Amino acid sequence: MKNKLTLLFLVLMMQFSCKNDNEERLADNLRDAKKKELIFTTINKGWNFFDKPINTVSETNMATWPAWRDFMNELAIKPKKTITAFQRKSKTLSTKVMALNINIPTQFDTPQIRSRIATLTTQVRMLDLYINLDKVSDKKVTKLVAEINIELVSLQRQMDKVIEKSKIPLEVGESEMLMMLDTARAIPSGRPMIPGNPGGATSPKNPNEAHVE
Repeated sequence: MKNKLTLLFLVLMMQFSCKNDNEERLADNLRDAKKKELIFTTINKGWNFFDKPINTVSETNMATWPAWRDFMNELAIKPKKTITAFQRKSKTLSTKVMALNINIPTQFDTPQIRSRIATLTTQVRMLDLYINLDKVSDKKVTKLVAEINIELVSLQRQMDKVIEKSKIPLEVGESEMLMMLDTARAIPSGRPMIPGNPGGATSPKNPNEAHVE
């Protein structure tokens, strides 16, 4: 009888333990789901890119610079429903932004433009890195989105500066001065040789003067 009671007690304890484990597991799953939902809500709210051109130059580039058009169009399509969708989008953006360095229009192939593209590329790739971590930091992701927006504005303003500078006419006489400078650079350095005087001696001031021994 005693053995039966002991066995019954053990069975009840096991059932009670399993029940507690299941309840704890369900509670953990619920907390995890709520945490993921909160992260998604924060990222979804902060995922707002400046996907529209801010000036005429940027708008024109949408038609003439394929890589710029593809990147801006990709920014305009916002992911939906899941973190996974945002993760896939970040990978696509990372690929698109790296294409900006390929076939840059000649007028924009300047150190200033390339520097801004490099910064923008770094930020987008950082976004791809942080949103694909096992533990996603929603605050870091939304901060990077804001930084990308700042660099987008900076890049487009620099494009505008390049175009505006190209429209400024040369000052009167500036073109002639530049030509003179180019000509001066082409003249060999050193004292010029006088024709007929291999030794390089200076010819008399008055060619009619006779030398008296």
